[in-house]
Amino acid sequence: MSETHRGKLKLYIGYAAGVGKTYKMLEEAMAQKLQGIDVVIGYFEPHGRKDTIEKTEGLEIIPRAIIPYRGSVFEDMDTDAILARRPQLCLVDEFAHTNVPGSPRAKRWEDIEILRNAGIDVLTTMNIQHLESLNDQVWQITGIRVRETVPDWVLQQADDIVIIDLSPRALIHRLERGVIYDREKVERALQNFFRESTLVALRELALRETAHEIEHRVIKYEVGPEPEKLYRDQSKNHKILLLVTENPKTAMLIRRAKRVSDYLEAECFAVAVNPETKSRRLADADREAIARHLNFARNMRIETRILNGDDVAQTLVDFARRNQITQIFLSRNRERPAIPLLPEGLLQKIVRLAKDMQIVIVSERQPMAD
Repeated sequence: MSETHRGKLKLYIGYAAGVGKTYKMLEEAMAQKLQGIDVVIGYFEPHGRKDTIEKTEGLEIIPRAIIPYRGSVFEDMDTDAILARRPQLCLVDEFAHTNVPGSPRAKRWEDIEILRNAGIDVLTTMNIQHLESLNDQVWQITGIRVRETVPDWVLQQADDIVIIDLSPRALIHRLERGVIYDREKVERALQNFFRESTLVALRELALRETAHEIEHRVIKYEVGPEPEKLYRDQSKNHKILLLVTENPKTAMLIRRAKRVSDYLEAECFAVAVNPETKSRRLADADREAIARHLNFARNMRIETRILNGDDVAQTLVDFARRNQITQIFLSRNRERPAIPLLPEGLLQKIVRLAKDMQIVIVSERQPMAD
């Protein structure tokens, strides 16, 4: 039996609801259908937007799966039905969506991976605030902690990325006309997420991230293997290490280190130090927190290590030196708390021991004031 080719992924990215991601995706789908491509809609979220709904006319829609959960019934994308239908191209709205509990997979992007593995091309949509490594920056801009995220490596596997751009002022006009939400929701939206200053910052974030991704792809695919090798050689000496602790701020540290390592195309290690002496052993809750953070780092495709040693600073720096680490990322709260994230003595000792490395102290940023 011949090997099935992997389906291509085209991702339409915006910075807020209403910029036109789904509309553009549906236009592309119709153009493909007119060229003879077998197209279906695997999942479409209309949000009551008449212009967008009209764009679905003439396109086959796969019925949603019915999923019971805690005495209620929910609808979600029926991946098995799409696989049985086996189209050439499938449209799947809301790439970052979390599936209903009890579904075969936790995330919609995982369903899309299944479709692609079956040789089905996919068009999908996502707002930039759902990219995992941007979670802290989005929180600082909006004051909202986004819970539905997509790992960076998933986005990086997309074959095509299209930025759907619209000026914040034009987007606000759409909102005020009732194009995006029902009119009773408009005033609340204008006072929260759809403030112009927030939209400007999110738009800049989306444009910057997309520009970086495009630049990387131009270097990787268009200039040829030899220049690509030279580009990689410029950053091959960078290696990043981050210290994993039980503190919740470690998730922020992991995201920050991951973004830097991606920009530098550098190796990245997430390291936790496990005390050997019985009297210094971590409490069960602390061990569980560290395990969660290490698992989060692995999901971000960061290499993880658990080192044994009572002297955290010495153990960490010894590992760094053996592995030719150039940057060590550590966390500290924005303000000095009564019990700091890392005791000041530990920070000072790591800095003293690692004089041949760059130490990056990452502090939490607060949401921007109105």
